[in-house]
Amino acid sequence: MSAMTPVFMLLSVQAAMGAFDNWWHHELQARLPHRPSARYELALHAAREAIYGVVFFGLAWFAWHGAWAALIAALLLTELGITLADFLEEDRTRRLPPLERVLHTLLTISYGLFLGLMAPVLWGWLQQPTALMAAPHGWVSWLFTAFALAVWAWSVRNLRAVLRLRRAAAPAAQPQAMPGDSQHHTAPATLVTGATGFVGRALVAQLLQGGQRVIVLTRDVLQARASLGPGVWAVDSLDAIPPETRIDAVVQLAGARVLGMPWTAGRRRVLLASRVDTTMAVVALMRRLHHRPQVLVSASAVGFYGASPNASMEPLDENAPPRPGEFQSDLCAAIEHEARRAEALGVRVVRLRLGVVLGNGGGAYPMQALSARLGLGAVLGHGHQAAPWIHLTDAVGLIRFALARSDVQGAINAVAPDGVSQRSFVQALAASFGRRVWLAMPAAPLRWAMGEMSTLLLDGQNVVPQAALALGYSFVHPNLPGALRDLAVQGESSGAT
Repeated sequence: MSAMTPVFMLLSVQAAMGAFDNWWHHELQARLPHRPSARYELALHAAREAIYGVVFFGLAWFAWHGAWAALIAALLLTELGITLADFLEEDRTRRLPPLERVLHTLLTISYGLFLGLMAPVLWGWLQQPTALMAAPHGWVSWLFTAFALAVWAWSVRNLRAVLRLRRAAAPAAQPQAMPGDSQHHTAPATLVTGATGFVGRALVAQLLQGGQRVIVLTRDVLQARASLGPGVWAVDSLDAIPPETRIDAVVQLAGARVLGMPWTAGRRRVLLASRVDTTMAVVALMRRLHHRPQVLVSASAVGFYGASPNASMEPLDENAPPRPGEFQSDLCAAIEHEARRAEALGVRVVRLRLGVVLGNGGGAYPMQALSARLGLGAVLGHGHQAAPWIHLTDAVGLIRFALARSDVQGAINAVAPDGVSQRSFVQALAASFGRRVWLAMPAAPLRWAMGEMSTLLLDGQNVVPQAALALGYSFVHPNLPGALRDLAVQGESSGAT
């Protein structure tokens, strides 16, 4: 067995764990490429991945003798320094979930073992005359060449994200009154739950730009402070807000992602608790505040109307009833029921029923756009099911409209006037990138694989924004082709998609 065989085996394990960590934690969970506060962490990742690419490729094809061995040793020590800096940055800017901490521990142990295996190899090379000697290892060299190309590509991708986030970073908002300031209890504020989410980030940014004081409820105070800026007061419990605090408005956006993990009994409890418990806590806060808020805007969804194949053709305004027995309808009805308890306190309650929010910073659009660019957009089922949507600009616009207008209350369908079918949606999305739709996914496999959750994709609600239009809200992006063109242009200019 070659002396390098254990090295390659350990490096393979390291590569697999690192790839999972990057994709699952950095990309899907923390969404680092979309967070301005993550620029430094992404820069560290880009540098580390570039070094791994050199190590993977270099060890796969060459023996590094003499001074070349010293260069490899320097790169490995540099990577160690980058990793330590990355640990400090992560602790400063975000709270790592348990699985990520465990994986980082395993990666650290694995890297230590790798250094232990490489030390005698490097020492032997160092004794040789300086030369870069060809030393291929058959198919292993080609495998590690593929590894190197992958991490170099990811390094470039992270570097582009750093540059994009640096260009897009707005001037820091002026700090508002914080917990220790003299105006903390008297200056009116807006409380936003779910503020680090897709819609929440955009809303908070606009509120801060308008000079408003913002309090955010978040599970990760470090991440909220880093991503939302110094102009927010971040709390991880509403109990931390004193009763004399002046809160004029509350926007409830918190909730676990509905489309994703299977709707097992446990997952349904999580989805329900993440929304209903937070709404109950918000109403409890209102009861103990000396000055009650004037308005609560509570986010629900068009799932309130259920997702029956037959109902997808029927126009549904805000007076349409829910469909008891369908989980997504029951979930939305439970949220709205708890929100309406604030009405007994004299608070104006707006129940915002959101369609699919389209924007480059998160949500469903980035992955849909990538599929369309690659020619992988697909018609789902028969494609006739309604696909209610709204541009992020209008989602935030309707929230601010509801906050500002005292005559806005009750249910509001937050969807664009241009209702389309799923087939029309995917075709328009592909056309925004100069592509066509060639693929179709039959309904049966999706229903078998996803169970009731498949109704989110295969059934729909033909929802109309009757209340918003009657109240005089003017949609910035009322039609789908225009909205998709706007998002495509944004994506081109920022590299977001």
